[in-house]
Amino acid sequence: MEFIKEEIEDMSDPEPSRIKHEETEKQIDWMEVKKQKHALNEAKEKVQSTEAKEKVQSTEANKLHICHQCGKTFTQKGNFNVHMRVHTGEKPYSCTQCEKSFTQKKNLIVHMRIHNGEKPFTCTQCGKSFRRKGNIKTHMRIHTGEKPYTCIQCGKSFTYLTGLNYHLLRHSGEKQFNCDQCDKKFIWLQNLKEHLKIHSGERPYLCSVCGKSFSRSNEFKVHQKIHNEVKDHVCCDCGKSFIRAENLKRHERTHTGEKPYKCSYCDKSFAQSGNLKLHERLHTGEKPYHCTQCERRFKCSSNLLVHMKSCKRAKTKKKT
Repeated sequence: MEFIKEEIEDMSDPEPSRIKHEETEKQIDWMEVKKQKHALNEAKEKVQSTEAKEKVQSTEANKLHICHQCGKTFTQKGNFNVHMRVHTGEKPYSCTQCEKSFTQKKNLIVHMRIHNGEKPFTCTQCGKSFRRKGNIKTHMRIHTGEKPYTCIQCGKSFTYLTGLNYHLLRHSGEKQFNCDQCDKKFIWLQNLKEHLKIHSGERPYLCSVCGKSFSRSNEFKVHQKIHNEVKDHVCCDCGKSFIRAENLKRHERTHTGEKPYKCSYCDKSFAQSGNLKLHERLHTGEKPYHCTQCERRFKCSSNLLVHMKSCKRAKTKKKT
């Protein structure tokens, strides 16, 4: 019996024990891999957190220059210092030839060109020169025909923003500047100032070539082009050139047939605004031009001029 028992014990299979041992080793290896993976993730998160903090610190460092008066932020201290002059009124850059001062050095440099006559920016198409780079960019629109500023009320486009602003006031019909010597009203204060020179007889702009004087600076500049033979406004359809931009616009309507000025009382349209004004006076009966000698009134200035000659002659005859 003992022999049989020992034989049965010797016949027991060792394989299950080996498999169990291998499974235990695999579990140990997987736990080790899991630990390493967890450690790597923690290290990665730590690096990302450090980078994020550094980025925030860098951003904060770049926007340290904050204006406490208006809240504006600056990345560069130089720009911040220039901005603060808006609040303080400081103008450290002074012209040596006049008393004008500037907040920025670049503005002084441009200003000095008025005194020395320097115009470094030249148009390649007509040869006209400018003191500022921005001026030549807007000037080029005359040649290209570009009109980037459009009226949302009527669709009319303009070369310059100032032209659009002036046009918008025409829609409103507001003329808040009145001449105290006649009944004429103006949209802009500058136009009133120029108009007042007609009453005072002031002509401060003197041509050095022919001695002719002018009450308005723009008329003086146009007059100088006559001596210089400068016609920088060119028609793209026929090549005809003009001294004045408004003359070119008026001429272009002969090609397009455009009549943008419409009578508010009837269906008639006109190519020129002056003709529209004269026409509408037929409806309103307005006679804005009056004789200072006899108070007779006229619809247009040319009729007044003709009358003034005869009226003065009549006055002279009466005196004699």
